Amino acid sequence: MAVSRALQRLLSVRVLEEEQSRLALESALGELNRLRSALKATLARDLRGRQLVSSSAQTGELPDRLAGLEEINAAVRQSNVIAARIEHNEIVVAQLRQKFLFQRVERRQAETLIEESQAQGVVKAGRRAQQELDGWHQSRLFQAKERQSK
Repeated sequence: MAVSRALQRLLSVRVLEEEQSRLALESALGELNRLRSALKATLARDLRGRQLVSSSAQTGELPDRLAGLEEINAAVRQSNVIAARIEHNEIVVAQLRQKFLFQRVERRQAETLIEESQAQGVVKAGRRAQQELDGWHQSRLFQAKERQSK
């Protein structure tokens, strides 16, 4: 039996919504990974600054020491900003993940409705076919009894 057009449209809308949620989640995860990479780069910048300060302490080069200290300070400021953005993006990713899972559940519910509707159609068609067979058989028995009684 054919599924109603409304159920088919509902399923297509649910599929589109799930796809959009998945894409938004993937985008947010990509941004989160990019921020984590940037945080690693700031840690490397901090390490280079510390190495510069350390080497300038041995050589006595004041400009290298000042440059190293500035690299350390810039890395600390940058890592603080990035860490705050990472924290915010982790919350956004969690929300988008929840939305995606909710959309997936809704799509599966729509699929279940369609499957149940199809199953009910098959059962009704089977009952109709059986009723037709029963009617045909009864009419043959009735015709046979009519012939015998004549």
